[in-house]
Amino acid sequence: MSMELQINLAPARKEKPAADKLGFGTIFTDHMFVMDYSVEQGWHNAQIMPYGPLLFDPSVMVFHYGQAVFEGMKAFRTKDDRVVLFRPERYIRRMSYSIQKLCIPAFDEAFVVNAIKTLVDIERDWVYGAEGTALYIRPFIIATDPYLGVRPSNTYKFMVILSPVGAYYKEGFNPVKIYITDEFTRAAKQGLGDVKTPANYAASLYAGEQAKKMGFTQVLWLDPIEKKYIEEVGTMNVFFKIGGKVVTPALSGSILSGVTRDSVLQVLNSWGIAVSERAISVDEIFAAYDEGRLEEVFGTGTAAVISPVGLLRHGEREVTINGGVTGELSARLFDAITGMQYGKCSDDFGWIAEV
Repeated sequence: MSMELQINLAPARKEKPAADKLGFGTIFTDHMFVMDYSVEQGWHNAQIMPYGPLLFDPSVMVFHYGQAVFEGMKAFRTKDDRVVLFRPERYIRRMSYSIQKLCIPAFDEAFVVNAIKTLVDIERDWVYGAEGTALYIRPFIIATDPYLGVRPSNTYKFMVILSPVGAYYKEGFNPVKIYITDEFTRAAKQGLGDVKTPANYAASLYAGEQAKKMGFTQVLWLDPIEKKYIEEVGTMNVFFKIGGKVVTPALSGSILSGVTRDSVLQVLNSWGIAVSERAISVDEIFAAYDEGRLEEVFGTGTAAVISPVGLLRHGEREVTINGGVTGELSARLFDAITGMQYGKCSDDFGWIAEV
């Protein structure tokens, strides 16, 4: 793909809120990236333009058949006042994987990464320097054919919007309460569970809301066949420290290949801590607890980075992990990854891309 990126700046800029008023995903910056696709022209008309509403026909296919993908990554302001992205190429590569399952045409990954860097550079004043804040980056593609019929669309729109954010969970980096459901299913193997598509997340909403009504932060999902093996926790990958060893569910076709998950695996390997990627049952987790070997549980994801789990409930049984406080390994991983993101420690993996 050979095209130029057109830039049309907003005539006026929004007032920026204080860092402690950010929340998550409710405030948006002044500009966005937009690019169109048609069969005749391929991907074209790439531009950065003022953030604002877009006009769509009520019959566009994304509204009716859900043909869409998205990603989520972050930009950070380092302690020496640089603006950096964390593993942008890896996130966009995963987006390329997602579009294959949704029958969306391939795009030039390098062009998109450079367009995101340009957009973030224009919006660099929205990248706060306060600890725990970041600029959340949301690339997404939607089907735009005005057509009621089940087939892949012939036209698409690729967009990137930006949102300055604080902590994802109200608990911050404090342990969360998780409910293990064997009533509801998130995804099946060879379905959409391993891609970032809206349908994948819509499938999780009902069980998540039921858990919140019972006082839990999120749901831990089991496999859809035997309702026995652990898959994901909420919208995050999950890790367990059992008897000094770390284990996480293997990527089996229904679990998202998390970028933070991959980062944690590489960091642990660099520390000489082996991780077993395998099937792990809920019975094994509770047996480990009974034997005094369940030391830590934590989720990993872009939004929260590391989310320690302090309590698990399955059926009528409820157990407290590590006394309900953040574990040593969870804290060490959080400090290591956020340390790279905020420039507080060296990036030994080549993950930081400066804007």
